[in-house]
Amino acid sequence: MKLYGLIGYPLSHSFSKKYFTEKFSREGITGCRYELFPLEDIAAFPGLWEENTDLIGVNVTIPYKEKVIPFLDSASEVVLKTGACNCIKKIDGLLKGFNTDVIGFENVLLKNLKPNHKTALILGTGGAAKAVQYVLDKNGIKYLFVSRIPGEGRITYSDLDQEMIRTHLLIINTTPLGMYPHTDVSPDIPYEYLTADHFLFDLIYNPAKTLFLQKGESHGSFIQNGGDMLVIQAEESWRIWNTTSNV
Repeated sequence: MKLYGLIGYPLSHSFSKKYFTEKFSREGITGCRYELFPLEDIAAFPGLWEENTDLIGVNVTIPYKEKVIPFLDSASEVVLKTGACNCIKKIDGLLKGFNTDVIGFENVLLKNLKPNHKTALILGTGGAAKAVQYVLDKNGIKYLFVSRIPGEGRITYSDLDQEMIRTHLLIINTTPLGMYPHTDVSPDIPYEYLTADHFLFDLIYNPAKTLFLQKGESHGSFIQNGGDMLVIQAEESWRIWNTTSNV
């Protein structure tokens, strides 16, 4: 039995086990199972592999996309450039890290991007934000990071005013704000300045329409959740895990 799974904490919001279990059934894939591994501390990560010798690969979610990197034996070029890893494969007993968030986000973004979406606000500075940054850099889209904490290369939510919203028509939420079960919160931006020209992309997929997206929709903005991105990155993880080469 080949074992795959998801690490993070908490994992009550995850769709991964349901997705892969249904995939195995739908596609007639036998001898495989996918489990959730909630780790309260990343220090438990090595023990996970020792206790589950049939573990082939794992996905990585909040809050470990950056913290897991020191435990890897090697990493893809994208992981090295972004400093974030959300997919790990065991190859000849060694752990190699990948980032499938990048391909998922890029595919969905470019499908919906309009010519006027040339400048972006990235809400949050964690591992998912780094995948977003990588894609925006690759596609020549200028951006600013927005964080609760002041720092180099970022602004704070209190810096956002009408002019800032007017000149940044692409707004991407990479924070967990609004994720189930805390669906009554949203990033603290001045939503009253949103227009029909704005594109709001929320990497959250549960609920399908976060309060962030609801507020954008009420102003006529185009909205996109993380559901499509998640499916793409899950399928890319499956491809990586089942590629016989060193990927």
